[in-house]
Amino acid sequence: MLSPLAGKLTPHSKLIDVASLIADYYEYEPDYSLESQKVSFGTSGHRGSAFKKSFNEAHVLAITQAVCEYKKKMGYNSVLYIGKDTHALSTPAQMSAVRVCAANGIHIAIAKDGIYTPTPLISFAILEHNKKEQATADGIVITPSHNPPSDGGFKYNPPNGGPADTDVTSLIEKRANEILKNNLEDVAFVSYEKALQSQYVTEYDFITPYVEALSKIIDFKAIKNAKFKLAADPLGGSSIQVYEKIKEYYHLDMDIIHPYADFTFSFMTLDHDGKIRMDCSSPYAMASLLKLKEKYDLAFANDTDADRHGIVTPKGGLINPNHYLSVAIWYLFTHRKNFTKDLKVGKTLVSSSMIDRICANLGIEVYEVPVGFKWFAQGLFEGWLGFGGEESAGASFLRNDASVWTTDKDGLIMTLLSAEIMAVTGKDIADIYAEFEKEFGASYYARIDAPATLEQKKILKNLNADSIDIQMLGDEKIEKILTKASGNGAAIGGLKIVTQNGWVAMRPSGTEDIYKIYAESFLSKEHLSAIQKEAQEIMKGLFSEARFSNAKV
Repeated sequence: MLSPLAGKLTPHSKLIDVASLIADYYEYEPDYSLESQKVSFGTSGHRGSAFKKSFNEAHVLAITQAVCEYKKKMGYNSVLYIGKDTHALSTPAQMSAVRVCAANGIHIAIAKDGIYTPTPLISFAILEHNKKEQATADGIVITPSHNPPSDGGFKYNPPNGGPADTDVTSLIEKRANEILKNNLEDVAFVSYEKALQSQYVTEYDFITPYVEALSKIIDFKAIKNAKFKLAADPLGGSSIQVYEKIKEYYHLDMDIIHPYADFTFSFMTLDHDGKIRMDCSSPYAMASLLKLKEKYDLAFANDTDADRHGIVTPKGGLINPNHYLSVAIWYLFTHRKNFTKDLKVGKTLVSSSMIDRICANLGIEVYEVPVGFKWFAQGLFEGWLGFGGEESAGASFLRNDASVWTTDKDGLIMTLLSAEIMAVTGKDIADIYAEFEKEFGASYYARIDAPATLEQKKILKNLNADSIDIQMLGDEKIEKILTKASGNGAAIGGLKIVTQNGWVAMRPSGTEDIYKIYAESFLSKEHLSAIQKEAQEIMKGLFSEARFSNAKV
């Protein structure tokens, strides 16, 4: 249900008490007997709130100790890069992690002068280091991404630079929970001051090498020649200083909106549910930037750790993430000489099938995986995946020479690519996508979010295909019921039902207490609504008391 406050500036009553939040981070101790207060790595690391005892210092100490032990076990004896975003809990969490790493004799690199560090810059730093020296540098990103201001997050990136796969995160999660259960007895830590004075902590300039290398993946000459007036909105996140450096280094005519950190994020307009959420793909969270669209040739935004992108054009307004992914893929494989048909396109199974139709037309193989960018990391790292993208506005791609750039989502190259596309083609992103609809058919796509308990999420995550006893969906015969992705055979953690002209996927969120229904139709809005309605009935049946015993969990 849409909140009456959606798209409106945040009232004072909605702002968090930052002092209380940080106090709770240090003072509250999680109850290990409660699932909601354990360490849990979802699709992108562990996330929670100090208010709810799901992201407190105990969690960070335990996870960091587990990471240190994992590094030593794997022989990763190079530097551990640590970055943080602008959420209020991120700085305290980084301080906690530094204390543990130093005590464990782990060499770490943190940003100079406490500067915030976007997720893609951590991935870039890992990969650049591993090209030149021992290939065992890895990283930690302290961020809950676009989540509300009260949240904190912790993500581990191994030496391939991308988000850790489930085989790694399951080990870290298990060990961290053992440490929590034993009241942190196994955690080694020193004071923060002593850690900074130790030989194990160094400062590092994450921004300059990244910005200077951008010319190897983005055509800034074309952007400058187009004489665009640009706007970049970091949404008060960690990309503020990066955009400042990009503007200076490449001499762009670019205004930077909200160029400051505000732990309450009081400048944000509220999301669809009335919560503050720095989601650059949400028209409600992006309402302020949308009001400025006529002032600029192109405007764009990133979430707080800059791994997601939002594109605003004069004609298209906020471009649907699926639409932009489609345009970006088409552009890269038609305008980059090294993007040949030998490269594959990675998409999550809940991304639009418009991507499949475009790729089929170009003769490019699609690599479909479950939700989570971690499934693209190795393909980007090895150079056989030219592009990897998620419907939630996260993507990365190879350099102009088809070598690896980042193996984590990079919202910065995606925003800059939109400027290159419009400069080179002379067309609005929305007009390019409209041409696809004329050629391949119109896509009607939507996602529905609904509250879900831990029990309900567990049921949905562990479904088998025979848990669904239906033959038709939206008046079409069901062609496939999938619980594993076609690209890599990995478990979906939910269910996807496919017909000739539509599909629906149901899965629990890995980061919030909700489940999601994704659906797409290439027939009509009415057909999409029918698919959604039937999917909701399926969910009601699965969650009802009468069906619990029949669901194969």
